[in-house]
Amino acid sequence: MKIGVLSDTHMKGPDELLDRILDDIFQETDLILHAGDIVSLSVLQRLEEKKALAVCGNMDDFQVAGILPQTRIIEVESRQIGIVHGWGSKDGLRERILLRFERQSPDIIIYGHSHAPFWGEVGGVMMFNPGSASHNMFSDDCTVGILEIQNDRVDTEFIKVSTKNIKRSFNP
Repeated sequence: MKIGVLSDTHMKGPDELLDRILDDIFQETDLILHAGDIVSLSVLQRLEEKKALAVCGNMDDFQVAGILPQTRIIEVESRQIGIVHGWGSKDGLRERILLRFERQSPDIIIYGHSHAPFWGEVGGVMMFNPGSASHNMFSDDCTVGILEIQNDRVDTEFIKVSTKNIKRSFNP
């Protein structure tokens, strides 16, 4: 199972960057997951065209937040995957997220909020943050991720997505 993962799109509407991510980069994925901060209903509708599963983030408008759950648990290839955006300071973010999922005990947690790519074990749980799909204060390159689950193996990849020369619909 090949999963496209994105977070923190922060878009006021679908644009060329989102099209590139969904139609090109995630073209051969079996599933798309969004870890929040979609921001606008029109972007959520574009994600739904691709059957993406999403959670709301702290920057999502009331329409998006009214539709999406704050957390999700899905099963993929006999693994439980938790999805959440995250909240508060970047310091201690992963630990706060672990506490949120303490009762469900997922095998993998996908999260966003920090805009910083991460793959690693925290408190006995694998955690994956694809970074920000459209907003990086330090670079023109933003990131999305691929999570591939096959038998006993989980592989990850971070993909840089350049925002140069792209007409954007960004909403900080």
